[in-house]
Amino acid sequence: MKFKGIVVSGYGEGAYFMGLNVYQSQFLDKLGFEPYKGTLNIEISEETRSMLKTVPREIYGIIEGSGSYGAVKFLKATLNDKIDGAVIFPEKTHHPQNLLEFVAPVKLRDELKIIDGDSVTITFNLNDKKK
Repeated sequence: MKFKGIVVSGYGEGAYFMGLNVYQSQFLDKLGFEPYKGTLNIEISEETRSMLKTVPREIYGIIEGSGSYGAVKFLKATLNDKIDGAVIFPEKTHHPQNLLEFVAPVKLRDELKIIDGDSVTITFNLNDKKK
């Protein structure tokens, strides 16, 4: 599954949540990398959002939360055919439904030289097995 989105600024909360111990070890174990402490926010179309609703539940991986921190579903993905990472779907979020958060082992804005308003391509690796 491949689609385009537009890079947008977020609320700046990604760095905090990505740094929490409750998530860090699971990201390393389940994704195979320690994510950069922040997320890249990508605005998607209604059509793309509808497509994502068709992905079977069992395809998603789960990062367990604890206490007041909710679980995070994820799908492994590649950004711009260059950077492997994952799109995360936090159980608890303030983001609108048309906004995705991409995580990777590098700071994506620097690595890909992208800014707000740039178009990016996300390819979901739906055949990868989740833990």
